[in-house]
Amino acid sequence: MNSFSTSLFHAGQRRMSATRSGHTGAFEARFHRDWSGIGTLSLRPLDLEQDLDTVHAWVSQPDARFWGMTDDSRDRVGRFYRDMEESTAAQAWLGLHDGQPAFLVECYDPRHDPVGEQYTVQPGDRGMHFLVAPLGTTSDTPIHGFSQAVIDTIVAFLFSDPSTQRIVVEPDVANARIHPLNRRAGFVYDREIQIGDKTAHLAFHTRTDFEATDRRHQRMSADQACGHLEPGRWARANRDLLIKAIAELAHERLLIPEQAVAPDAAGWGEYRLETTSVQYRFRARRLALDQWWIDKTSLEKIAQDTNGAAAELKPLSVEAFLLEFRERLGIDPDNLPTYLEEIASTLAGMAYKLGRDLPEAETLALADFQTLEAAMSEGHPCFIANSGRIGFDAQDYHRYAPEAGALVRPLWLGVARACTDYSAIDGLDIETLLCEELDDATRDRFTARLEALALDPADYYFMPVHPWQWRHKLAITFAGEVAQQRIVLLGEGDDDYQPQQSIRTWFNASRPQRRYVKFALSILNMGFMRGLSPHYMHGTPAINSWVQGVIHNDPELQARGFGMLREVATLGYHHAGFEAACDKHSPYQKMLACLWRESPCEQVADHQRLMTMAALLHRDAEDRPLLPALIKASGLDAATWIDRYLAAYMTPLLHCFYAHDLVFMPHGENLILKLEDHVPVGAILKDIGEETAIFDNGQSLPETARRIAVAVPEHLRILSIFTDLFDCFFRFLAQILVETNTLEAQTFWERVGACVVDYQRRHPELAEKFARYDLFAPTFTLSCLNRLQLRNNRQMIDLADPAGNLQFAGELINPIAGYRPQDQKRPGCLTSTSGVTDTAGMTGEP
Repeated sequence: MNSFSTSLFHAGQRRMSATRSGHTGAFEARFHRDWSGIGTLSLRPLDLEQDLDTVHAWVSQPDARFWGMTDDSRDRVGRFYRDMEESTAAQAWLGLHDGQPAFLVECYDPRHDPVGEQYTVQPGDRGMHFLVAPLGTTSDTPIHGFSQAVIDTIVAFLFSDPSTQRIVVEPDVANARIHPLNRRAGFVYDREIQIGDKTAHLAFHTRTDFEATDRRHQRMSADQACGHLEPGRWARANRDLLIKAIAELAHERLLIPEQAVAPDAAGWGEYRLETTSVQYRFRARRLALDQWWIDKTSLEKIAQDTNGAAAELKPLSVEAFLLEFRERLGIDPDNLPTYLEEIASTLAGMAYKLGRDLPEAETLALADFQTLEAAMSEGHPCFIANSGRIGFDAQDYHRYAPEAGALVRPLWLGVARACTDYSAIDGLDIETLLCEELDDATRDRFTARLEALALDPADYYFMPVHPWQWRHKLAITFAGEVAQQRIVLLGEGDDDYQPQQSIRTWFNASRPQRRYVKFALSILNMGFMRGLSPHYMHGTPAINSWVQGVIHNDPELQARGFGMLREVATLGYHHAGFEAACDKHSPYQKMLACLWRESPCEQVADHQRLMTMAALLHRDAEDRPLLPALIKASGLDAATWIDRYLAAYMTPLLHCFYAHDLVFMPHGENLILKLEDHVPVGAILKDIGEETAIFDNGQSLPETARRIAVAVPEHLRILSIFTDLFDCFFRFLAQILVETNTLEAQTFWERVGACVVDYQRRHPELAEKFARYDLFAPTFTLSCLNRLQLRNNRQMIDLADPAGNLQFAGELINPIAGYRPQDQKRPGCLTSTSGVTDTAGMTGEP
């Protein structure tokens, strides 16, 4: 027997001996935990003389089928546990709820169990099975969160033995209920294994992970919530964000670095930025689209006296940098404090991400969809302050930030139907939706809550809300609605969700086939208050249905595997007081609304997997990019892989633009790639209702969908390709390919050009539009995102007139201009020029 197991196993045996000798203290609990709203859970060794009838009643129930004893007689069950009692490799424990039997636990040495034949057993490994008493054998009333509290208690019990280093479990793959509980408790699923006739998941929970993440029993302390804010990580976060700030502000021509040493044969030069008191020095290489690739190890800040003489090195600080250059950056004094707060929050998030124990790039490239989602660290590649989340406190960050990877549950409200607008695609009534999204027991519990308050459930909708929104906004700002029972708190749902990169959107981790839910969340993040407008969302399902019809009926889009996730239903609560006090664009009218979006799991075949497109820009803790690892895993050469990716991603967007006047916001977080053998075979677009537009050319739209028809000047329309694809995504993708020697920059842009040529040659009927909106124009207008945020970091753009707020700064050389087909003359076209020129910006590799 491993030494670690001696203490727990022998403790159980000693207590059994005491029982037979008549000692009255024999059944005292060895371990207990107190749970708010649940009670005390404790464990003591199983005593067959006292417990056999109880255990036999439990294991005989149909609900206990995965325990494997449903048809066993009382005597057979007794023999099984008597053999275990006499074994030196296993021990059974009875779990108590407030002193009454409620669950059963088996602890064992994996070396003496079939699971030990499936992996390499390590010293300190402990195996575990547990069974919660089937409903009706101990109580007829379910207790919300009980099973999770049981498994968390068992894990804490096993790790209370200091020699236990790792717990292994092997739940049946068909036991869908247990997997979310295991993951929430901290088990990491490794692979599927075969044990006899059972196909099982092999999963592990380490002591290190337990000590780092056991937060459910004891509220996270202030020190723990800020534990990631330590000097080393803070210094690295400041360096990395400062490099990004210099690169993006130089790209947008807000700052013009001075060349100190001319570029060498490889393109690397030395540059400086200075004020009267400080100078920043760095090495950089300028790539296509004026992308500043800065050598991270070269950046230094030097204090200098009034005569320009160099003095001492200074620590790198983004805050100090912004204050030093605030006049050149044109930051409004009223906006500066809020912008600095967003920068501080972004840095705190970076420090947290630097401390995570995530797989290296090669492993993460093969990971499952939600592991990848939580692992992302970049945020929007263009925005400097891209993770502000103003409103979250230090503990909220650990609960709700996507990178924290925590499983959370929405709160559900009963909202008066008279005040609430339900909108959905054809055929999806509210009753059907809720039956699909909530189990019968959950709906019954919510109904009982309303009835207990003498309220008629028929007068209410069930509506999910973000817990932060309830605590910080609704329970306070909507206090009158709560007091007058137009809003009733019903409690948590029973499904676990995982926050996504779009922080107010949650993925159902318990039931992945169920829909995403997106909430109003009144935090300030990247230039917007992240509410949801009931007025704005009323037409969302109709918009989604119309766009779905376009995609479904277009042979080109279908051939490319292009799809979308429909937002199928919305609920929006109308607060009469605020609607009388302010216009519909006010944040006060965007506090209580939600929508349901289709799950991508419904659109992926068994031999395919999903990956957020943001992963293509991801770097691991050692700064190694994921993209080259993904290409290597595919077995394809890099150029071929890029061709497949462009066919799945870029070609459908070109077709939507040229054939349908339809544009999206196709950045990394908004696209999900379908992969086969690690190669993109399709793309799934999301966030249709808020980030879709159609040029108002008299298209036939349903009246409820008319809000996506926008008037955009002719010369700006092509920016939906040049800015959103080329400048906001391909610019960064190309740098990763170049710096890892995966693909030369010229080859990458040549493949982009070839993708455009291939599409145009297959669609000669669109030749007039190709000439009118010329993707091979020599230059295009530089549209600047950080200029928008620096100008107004509370409301970057007017959604009703997005083109009217754009900020321009000259032109960029088009990196595919040289790949115009020889048989295609340059048209007298409308390019994207705005009439502003900046020849200093026309630099970089082709």
